[in-house]
Amino acid sequence: MSFTAADVKNLREMTGVGMMDCKKALTESDGNMDKAVEWLREKGLAAAQKKAGRIAAEGMAYAAVVNGVGVIVEVNAESDFVAKNELFVDYVKGVAEVIAKVNPADMDALMASKYLDTGKTVQEVQNEKVLVIGENIHVRRFARIDTGLCVPYVHMGGKIAVLVNLETASADEKVVELGKDVAMQIAAMNPQFLDKSNVDNAFIAKEKEIRLAQAKQDPKNAKKPDQIIEKIVMGGIEKYYKEICLLQQDFVKDSEVDVAGYVARVAKEVGTSIAVKSFVRYEKGEGLEKRQDDLAAEVAKMIG
Repeated sequence: MSFTAADVKNLREMTGVGMMDCKKALTESDGNMDKAVEWLREKGLAAAQKKAGRIAAEGMAYAAVVNGVGVIVEVNAESDFVAKNELFVDYVKGVAEVIAKVNPADMDALMASKYLDTGKTVQEVQNEKVLVIGENIHVRRFARIDTGLCVPYVHMGGKIAVLVNLETASADEKVVELGKDVAMQIAAMNPQFLDKSNVDNAFIAKEKEIRLAQAKQDPKNAKKPDQIIEKIVMGGIEKYYKEICLLQQDFVKDSEVDVAGYVARVAKEVGTSIAVKSFVRYEKGEGLEKRQDDLAAEVAKMIG
């Protein structure tokens, strides 16, 4: 039995499965719509795709070093307790291994990569996890660093993950401890930039514009000339660097020194050069719409 483009479209609307899988299902089922739905269900695609429409803003952020390669990844699920599910955690760690080994160019390449020694793709394994765990699951983002010394840190079982990249000739215990301290600083203080030299001019111009407008509205500055107000504003921006730039932040473990000073101190102790080259910080679900459970509606659905 032949089928048309309209049949593919109808099957997609019925199941929520992608066009290519729908076309394959109809081909395998000789155009029979019911058999095509069965085929998709047997492959685990229909059930997984049905759940794909549900909000997934929980899950976990994870960072690790795999064979010397630093990896950070966020995998989302629908509920926070899934992050404690062994099957889910193993999948996240497996995805990190794939990223380290394969170095995928983007998310599509990652999902098409072979998942460890299963003979299946990351996407296929993810579909299986969706069916077993019963929640929508998807890899949201990842980063990979294969130069220098990477130090990972995972906070509160995956609420926040941080990957710090150091340029150093030493892997001394004190250097690794420094990396961990810096990663914890990043987790706690959430800097937007590495160093004040990395803050772009457009960001500063916008900040200056906002602060100047605020300063001119302040009655205390009513009689001050513009150049004095601007000097006050620029002084405030200089202090602002200490909030938003990692190396200018007060070191959490010793507020007498900033992070740059702490790095220099450890480098002197160890007798080697150490530079923080970059960092990545993922907070689980940041920027995503959270699922709002309506208990009354859920109960009504169950007894209806």
